[in-house]
Amino acid sequence: MINPDYAAALKAIAANGGRAFYNGAIAESIVAAVADASIAKGDLTLADLAGYQAKERPPVCFAYHARKICGMGPPSSGALTVAQTLKLIEPFGEVQGGGAAMSGAAMHTIAEAEKLSFADRNRYIADPDVIAVPQGLLDDAYLTERRKLIDPAKAMAKPDAGVPPGVAKRSFGIDATNERAGTSHISIIDDAGNAVAMTTTIEGAFGSHLWAAGFLLNNELTDFSLVPADRDGIVAANAIAGGKRPRSSMAPTLIFNKDGALEGVTGSPGGSRIILYVIKNLVAMLDWGMDPQAAAAHMNFGSEGTGFLYEKDSPQIINAMNLKTQGHTLSGEMMTSGVHTILRRGGRLEGGADPRREGVAVGD
Repeated sequence: MINPDYAAALKAIAANGGRAFYNGAIAESIVAAVADASIAKGDLTLADLAGYQAKERPPVCFAYHARKICGMGPPSSGALTVAQTLKLIEPFGEVQGGGAAMSGAAMHTIAEAEKLSFADRNRYIADPDVIAVPQGLLDDAYLTERRKLIDPAKAMAKPDAGVPPGVAKRSFGIDATNERAGTSHISIIDDAGNAVAMTTTIEGAFGSHLWAAGFLLNNELTDFSLVPADRDGIVAANAIAGGKRPRSSMAPTLIFNKDGALEGVTGSPGGSRIILYVIKNLVAMLDWGMDPQAAAAHMNFGSEGTGFLYEKDSPQIINAMNLKTQGHTLSGEMMTSGVHTILRRGGRLEGGADPRREGVAVGD
């Protein structure tokens, strides 16, 4: 199967850089495809594309068990939500050590922390050029108070967002975003030690189902809140607006050791569940001592705010953990992650690719 239009687009970008994408033949093809859409014609213009700017954002970095972990900041919610969850569970001994890998106590604690993190994510995180994302989401005192809501013996109901320093609880309305999964991720470390963690998405599996210049156009508009305001009329942080970028869950991640040297690269596709997959992967490697392949293959689980999600092929494992007795509402799902990881261990680079997808770890 050949795709000459795509080949021509790649050659143009290679020769002329980003301006070849936002101007000229490629841009004309994109605008024409949107204007001719069979279901909902759009009004994208050549001026819209020519005026678009890719922005460099500061990373979100945080300490976790003597390491520094860095990820993508808003408008992605990935790094902040991963960071908040890991900081919440950091003091809990039941999450640490190889023996915790299949323990109900560890999975309960992680899921409860994720509930709290997703509550804040859904309320506060959006395009920082339009919405002031609270600076106190990782404040130690704030996390200490939120951590008190984690009961080792009982699952909490869906929690409300907290009140981090500097914001009022009702600053933003209740979010109604329904994020779809149509994402890819690659992790790379080269022979000079340079590293890349790159997550890319077109939203749905085939994006908007529109084809231009040899590729599919994205459907990223659905990453905004489905309705702009909640039933009390308070506008959601992630409400759609002109010139605004939608919130995502992408979580490309770099891990640095206590000396500041690069230790690993990881990330995953999976819509809003990217956050759950990356948390599981980091905990499996850094707390449970798994190698990258074992961590990628390990059973997926977690919570986005309500029930306890787990891979539907693993009910016997979940039932053995007595999570129901703690009040969890269990939901077996197709949790098809796609974690790709490279980790420095024992003086060498080890790779892991999620067996649920077609990815593979390779090296020279």
